[in-house]
Amino acid sequence: MSYTPEFSNFRYIADTSTVTGRFVALLALEDTVLNTATVCSSSPDSLASMPIPKGAMVTGLFTTLKLTSGKVLAYSS
Repeated sequence: MSYTPEFSNFRYIADTSTVTGRFVALLALEDTVLNTATVCSSSPDSLASMPIPKGAMVTGLFTTLKLTSGKVLAYSS
């Protein structure tokens, strides 16, 4: 049995400007590098220079995203 998450909204991100919101998953449409991403948790944390291969999905609660390169769909629920 497989689980496919359902997402009601997404935002297409294909540039290097900072994007804010409440995103629960990132789907790489091509090989992508996250410049920075703020992850909301009990103690806020951030990711830096994280590669995401084409077709990969990263889940979490992201509040700020900035790409170095690539294109993603940032899903909110």
